[in-house]
Amino acid sequence: MNAVKQISFVVPSDLLCLGEVLGKYEEVKPESIDQRIWLECQLALAEGFTNAVRHAHKNLSPETTIEIEIIINPSDLLIRIWDQGNPFSLLSLKELTSAEDQLKIGGRGIEILEKVTDELKYERYPDNRNCLIIKRNLTHSH
Repeated sequence: MNAVKQISFVVPSDLLCLGEVLGKYEEVKPESIDQRIWLECQLALAEGFTNAVRHAHKNLSPETTIEIEIIINPSDLLIRIWDQGNPFSLLSLKELTSAEDQLKIGGRGIEILEKVTDELKYERYPDNRNCLIIKRNLTHSH
């Protein structure tokens, strides 16, 4: 795989848009990518999107948009998911969902994301948006 494949799109903050999000992901699938890595990154994208809808945009209008960018190059796959909710600390969320709290909250999303990615960040931008950055190295498998 030599060429960079890339797609950017915007969807409403609605769980019904998950199919559209996953369809866009399939549009950039390289022929040579390992199927397991592809599916793990698909899971990470689905988890990141649903978290943005359920948590970041929980108190916002469904018309509030989520922007998604997927970039695939020879060395890695990068997914960026921008939301417009209140910022939070990924580290504090990981602490909250550790141990027995996982069962109470029912959320294992961060744990799943950490298992299938090589880099996971959540950053606040000056335009009052947050970006979940999911990166997976394609040159080695977990």
